[in-house]
Amino acid sequence: MAHTTPITQDMLTLPRKLPEGGKTNLIGLTRDQLRDALVDVGTAEKQAKMRVGQIWQWLYQKGVRDFDAMTNLAKDYRALLADNFVIELPEVVTRQVSEDGTRKYLVKIAGGHEVEVVYIPEEGRGTLCISSQVGCTLTCSFCHTGTQKLVRNLTAGEIIGQVMLARDDLGEWPEPGRPNPPEARLLSNIVLMGMGEPLYNFENVRDAMKIAMDAEGICLSRRRITLSTSGVVPEIARTAQEIGCLLAVSFHATTDEVRDRLVPINKRWNIEELLGALRDYPKASNSERITFEYVMLKGVNDSDEDAHRLVQLIKGIPAKINLIPFNEWPGAPYERSSNNRIKAFADIVYDAGYASPVRKPRGEDIMAACGQLKSATERARKSRKQIESEAGL
Repeated sequence: MAHTTPITQDMLTLPRKLPEGGKTNLIGLTRDQLRDALVDVGTAEKQAKMRVGQIWQWLYQKGVRDFDAMTNLAKDYRALLADNFVIELPEVVTRQVSEDGTRKYLVKIAGGHEVEVVYIPEEGRGTLCISSQVGCTLTCSFCHTGTQKLVRNLTAGEIIGQVMLARDDLGEWPEPGRPNPPEARLLSNIVLMGMGEPLYNFENVRDAMKIAMDAEGICLSRRRITLSTSGVVPEIARTAQEIGCLLAVSFHATTDEVRDRLVPINKRWNIEELLGALRDYPKASNSERITFEYVMLKGVNDSDEDAHRLVQLIKGIPAKINLIPFNEWPGAPYERSSNNRIKAFADIVYDAGYASPVRKPRGEDIMAACGQLKSATERARKSRKQIESEAGL
């Protein structure tokens, strides 16, 4: 059975102090935390707010990693910073590029653990799929990541660090004196759809996304950020209030019986409870609509009856439905629905008045597609029989 008890930040997140020399990593600190840290090492209270603004722009607007390069700070102050702080991102272990241009990064974080990050280039935009946990607390039976046990939450620095290292690889930090115009961005969107359940690591996800949205830094609109949850109902309203980004929900079934098997968190918060929370979200967050993610599994959830049930369930919710052809992985207990079946399902949804795009699988040749992420060092080799048993099949 899946472990669906919320895992607290204190239980699973490493402290901000780094083991080497005890210096604090500035990446991931909120503005208030950065101010407090600067005051703690001797920055005058009256100067702290200005110093925060200066350092913030160097880190998140210009991508600078060396205190000596912060030329609008006095040399002695730069030395003070270097004595007490570090600027460190997760380490890129491997970088793979798919035939379709998708990039997958295997990234090492503190403790030697690894997570995966995926950049998906599209016409006029580029989307970065980032992770929030090492492994996952949920065991969704169709998801490769879900077969990996949860190790720990990522810190805010490790989450926003994924965005920064992708910008490094894309060469997207502006040249000195020549800021990049927004329309020229290669990384224009963030989706929290990588490894982990973001709402079981709420505070760190919130702090990282506030850094991403900050107007004096990376400066992404909240409408350019989509958080995907499997249905942690108590945190959905909080997401609207404290983050305000777009919301996607891993729905995948139209009856509790099927969703219990596919998304075991449904046993704790069923479809009715989940939909109740989702109905309030667009108004509370000023979000246009909820995205319902629906993976197409042959003979499991892809019938005409399922399509008709789906549109009845979400009636009254501003929504679009992303139909996701199942991305197979070694030992997977399911098969992808046929193209004809997916089209028939999509037509029913579309005829009911909902956008029903079929997500084109990206990066399948490098195991970077939806539901395929799973770090190499944490991989637990499971047989098809074990996976089917855990899924209750």
